[in-house]
Amino acid sequence: MRFSMIMPVRNEAAGIQQALASLQSQRGAELEIILIDGGSSDATVELAQPLVDQVLKSLPGRAKQMNTGAAVARGDWLIFLHADTRLPSNFTHIIPQQVSDWGRFDVRLEPTSPLLQLVAWMMNQRSRLTGICTGDQALVIRRDLFEQIGGYADIPLMEDIELSKRLRQICHPARLRPALTTSSRRWQQNGSLRTIALMWWLRLAFWLGVSPQRLARWYR
Repeated sequence: MRFSMIMPVRNEAAGIQQALASLQSQRGAELEIILIDGGSSDATVELAQPLVDQVLKSLPGRAKQMNTGAAVARGDWLIFLHADTRLPSNFTHIIPQQVSDWGRFDVRLEPTSPLLQLVAWMMNQRSRLTGICTGDQALVIRRDLFEQIGGYADIPLMEDIELSKRLRQICHPARLRPALTTSSRRWQQNGSLRTIALMWWLRLAFWLGVSPQRLARWYR
C-alpha cells in the first residue's frame, strides 16, 4: 500500500459522500481510505461506510482521531485530509514527485471572493516562508517519519501547527502544486474579517504560550 488517506470527521453527513466520491478512482491497490469518527450524531458513518476501507471510532478531537487512523494505516505515505477539502485529481502522482519527507498543498478557497482569494494567498505565502502548515492544506508525511516524531500531540487545537514545528526541525515542507480546494464555509458562516482576526489572534496567543486548552475554549 502506497498511500493512506486519514480523514477525521464529526457530523459531516451533508457532504461526506461527495468528499469520498472524489477519491474512489484512486482507491484500491495504491490508496486506502480510513475514516475516523469522533462521535457523530448524524448519518456520517452510515453514508461513508461503503466508500472507505475502514471506519474507526475515537474520542472527539482531530489529534486523537488522526493518531487513531495513523496507527492502523498501511501506506508508506500518510495524507491527513479534512472532509471539506478536495485534492487535485492526480495527487497520487504529484506526491512522490514533489515530496521527500513531508509537505503540504497550496490552498484555494471555494466559494471565493476577492477577499478570500487574498486569504488563500496569505495562507500559502505564510507556509512557504515559515514552514508552518494547517490542516486545511492537507499535510502529507512519510509514515516512518510520522512514527519517528511520535505523531500528533494530544491537544484540542493547534495540533497541526505544533506538528509542523517539530517536523520543521528536520526539514522544510515541500510545497505541493496544483492547489487543493477547501471550503470557505467557516469564513462565510462567521464573517470573513471576524474569522481572519480570530485565527490570527489564536495563532499569536499559541506562539506566546497560551495553552491549547484555553485556545480551544476561545475558539468555541
